[in-house]
Amino acid sequence: MTAARRPRTPLSRERVLDTAVALADEMGIEALSMRKLGEALGVEAMSLYNHVANKVDLLDGMIDAVFAEIGSPSASAGWRAAMCERAIGVRRVLRRHRWAIGLMESRTSPGPATLAHHDAVIGVLRGGGFTIAQTAHAFALLDSYIYGFALQENGLPFEGAEETAQVAREIFAGFPADAYPHVVELTTQHVLQPGYDFGDEFQFGLELILDGLERLLRRP
Repeated sequence: MTAARRPRTPLSRERVLDTAVALADEMGIEALSMRKLGEALGVEAMSLYNHVANKVDLLDGMIDAVFAEIGSPSASAGWRAAMCERAIGVRRVLRRHRWAIGLMESRTSPGPATLAHHDAVIGVLRGGGFTIAQTAHAFALLDSYIYGFALQENGLPFEGAEETAQVAREIFAGFPADAYPHVVELTTQHVLQPGYDFGDEFQFGLELILDGLERLLRRP
């Protein structure tokens, strides 16, 4: 008696994009190809073109999926709280999808989740009393900081206290202790202290930016 075949999950644009995001998380965006995506889905690469027009459309959809994961800020608690929560949320999602850094604002055909996110950010700032010009300045400043920090964090050669200490020892072993006294001082008295986490710098910088925007809002 022939065993019944398990029904194959139908291919859809959502399934294609979800799988593409998972593959990019695993092996990086440079290694993602239509062939590898087809293999992961158990189909020929040509079948994918029934759901994405080309590689550009695939990337557009992947970035829109990332924005959907971030969601849109709400003004219910005020503009400052909304922008703080949004910044933390974007960074958190970009730590999961490191390949997306640098692509988030580069799409010329943004999807509905992308546009909804941007529209909500602008709406929160405008509702908080920022002029159109101030809103543009604030949006650019916040995104430059968020994406810049995410890029810097992604490029660090260490993660966690143990790796940080190991990298520091290897660097210091290459030169006399008095050659770069300020680097040594900062590293030993701050970076190598118990509980240090480079990620904590994010909140410090974010609060400075929000303080500055608050002062901007209070100007006559």
